[in-house]
Amino acid sequence: MAPMTSSKRTRRAPWILLVFYVVAAGLIINATRIPQIAAPQPTGSTQQVSTIVAGADPVADIAAAVSPAVVQISTDFGLGSGVIYSKDGLILTAAHVVQNATNVDIRLFDGRTVRGTVLGRHEPTDVAVVKIDGSPDLPVAQLATGADIRVGQLAVALGSPFALEQTVTAGIVSAVDRNVSGVSMVQTDAAINPGNSGGPLVDRSGRVIGINDQIFTSSGGNDGIGFAISIDLAVIVADQIVAGQDVRTSLLGISTLSNSEARNPGVLVDEVSPGSAAADAGIRVGDVIVSFDGDMVADIQQLQVKVQNTPPGTTVGIDLVRDGERVSIEATLGQGQ
Repeated sequence: MAPMTSSKRTRRAPWILLVFYVVAAGLIINATRIPQIAAPQPTGSTQQVSTIVAGADPVADIAAAVSPAVVQISTDFGLGSGVIYSKDGLILTAAHVVQNATNVDIRLFDGRTVRGTVLGRHEPTDVAVVKIDGSPDLPVAQLATGADIRVGQLAVALGSPFALEQTVTAGIVSAVDRNVSGVSMVQTDAAINPGNSGGPLVDRSGRVIGINDQIFTSSGGNDGIGFAISIDLAVIVADQIVAGQDVRTSLLGISTLSNSEARNPGVLVDEVSPGSAAADAGIRVGDVIVSFDGDMVADIQQLQVKVQNTPPGTTVGIDLVRDGERVSIEATLGQGQ
């Protein structure tokens, strides 16, 4: 049984290589959170934010538009990346970039270094928020919350891999709704390396679709399998951090069986927690959940990330099969950890 709760991520130091032994065609693959790196910071240059115009060089247009909002984050532990998402001076990054620091150094696109305050970090989702002084002239990246992200669409990663600030790499979205360490991720083949952590993964419109966070690697470097925290989840966590609240992700309140045990597409409900969102909505043991908020659900992990990407307290439509008949219900999601 796999409990459908908001998942807790294993805590680990950023320099420790994590190994999830995944056997694929006989290959053992290492999974590691991207460490920030300690290295000299190169000199930046001043540029203005550009507007993306469809043309022959979409990646160049994206870089020109988004790079001014991408920052380099330095701590006593090393160096990572971040993205400014509010003119109030709010920066999204990865929790393992800031670690336990209270203050960090932020290198802006124009080369200036300013002091940033860590407002909070949430280890289970690896999301953190840093605050610098706001300004009406502060470059801000647009967030693609609620966007329909498609496999195969253009994906561009920005950040400071190996301290090479304002580095741009491009690829595609390889998968969406990946459950990695219990966290909703966007998979990409855009090159992601140490120092990219906390930087943005953006679409062809320059909107942030994820926060660069992990790689699967058999060599210790980029093998073309990178992961960025879903921007929907990152914003859910960041909003609570900024509000000074304890971070809570959504909880449906069921335990499930795998598809092989269910012998049906969807997710077979094995247990319903008393007083949970599922219980209040009338979900029963033996129901097979096939759709969540209008999206088809193929397996347990897909349902888990869809719940996680939805703010607590949201009322969603759920389709299920009960005694051979399709039933539509509504559930108001509860709060987990």
